[in-house]
Amino acid sequence: MAKKAIAKDQIVKLIVGAGQASPSPPVGPALGSKGVKSMDFCKEFNARTAHITTGVPIPARVTVRPDRSFHFDLRTPTTTYLLLQAAKVEPRKNRIRGAQRPGHEFIGKISLKHVYEIAKIKQSETRLSGLSLEGLCKSVMAQAKSVGIQVVP
Repeated sequence: MAKKAIAKDQIVKLIVGAGQASPSPPVGPALGSKGVKSMDFCKEFNARTAHITTGVPIPARVTVRPDRSFHFDLRTPTTTYLLLQAAKVEPRKNRIRGAQRPGHEFIGKISLKHVYEIAKIKQSETRLSGLSLEGLCKSVMAQAKSVGIQVVP
């Protein structure tokens, strides 16, 4: 007896600027290879991120079903972006970058209050809601060090 292959949902992870989704790379090729019309995704993404400041990098998790329909979940802005904003560091040429030698040189400073506020933003995400606020703060501080931002009391 031959077994039928069960088609599974495919997941595509994208980071796109709020209100800036377009069928050009990275959105078009990533979704086009899965058989999804990227223009449909772009219209819906831009509509759902209209209330957010344009250009803020928003991670999206797109689930593509076997019938080529899709749905997506939006997450909070990336921790690196929030840290750089708190430290008032400008991203270089549309790319988020930190220090050349993180942990040895610092490109900015933030206070523990900033760390707490970023942890509160991240805690609103459903996948992180089970973590303690203290654990999230430690995670944010570790991310700050890896980017090259010093946390001061």
